[in-house]
Amino acid sequence: MRRIDEIFTECPFYGSRKIHEGLRREGFEIGRERVLAYMRQMGLRAIYPRVKTSRKHPEHKIYPYLLGDREIDSPEQVWGTDITYIRLRQGFLYLVAIIDWFSRYVLSWRLSNSLDVSFCVEALQDALERGCPKVFNSDQGSQFTSNEFTGILISSGIEISMDGRGRVFDNIFTERLWRSVKYEEVYIKNYQVYKDAREGLSRYFLFYNNRRYHQSLGYKTPIEVHYGGYKKK
Repeated sequence: MRRIDEIFTECPFYGSRKIHEGLRREGFEIGRERVLAYMRQMGLRAIYPRVKTSRKHPEHKIYPYLLGDREIDSPEQVWGTDITYIRLRQGFLYLVAIIDWFSRYVLSWRLSNSLDVSFCVEALQDALERGCPKVFNSDQGSQFTSNEFTGILISSGIEISMDGRGRVFDNIFTERLWRSVKYEEVYIKNYQVYKDAREGLSRYFLFYNNRRYHQSLGYKTPIEVHYGGYKKK
């Protein structure tokens, strides 16, 4: 499962067929249906237009994508969220994070051993203690379309934006965050148990926010941009 996660992180536009072919060429003996089952278990969905395989709750409203032509030139304009898979020696966890699209500052994150909505709601409530964006963007996953999650956004006066299914650039900043988390922390540390993941990610996000320079931000750190009044030139 780790190699599937690595391939998907490198090529998030790969579906189960291409990941299966990549594994086959690397010498792994695994069927395509097993790859597909693992990807579903891990919550991995290729970001290209395809036949719908994920289940949508019939009572959940899907909101339109609002950010196609909107200029984002300061913090607190747009926040984004997503969920990714974290492998353990035995088992796995899910990681949700909320990031400011302009500053790249990670406002909150949570780990869970299931895809229940509660850990996403906790992350949102934590983030809102630090500020309030004009727009909140997510994918169409049931955690983010749930009444528990959207109700908090609506009551806070925040516009809700949701990625178009399969559109690669709609949530690009969160996808880049996951690539950094995986290659700079998760794959290196190879967590054994939940405690290892919790402690390792705590250290990493502290580093990411306070000490990781971003070329796109003029080699400033997320915390410098988020709280320092940085503006795009």
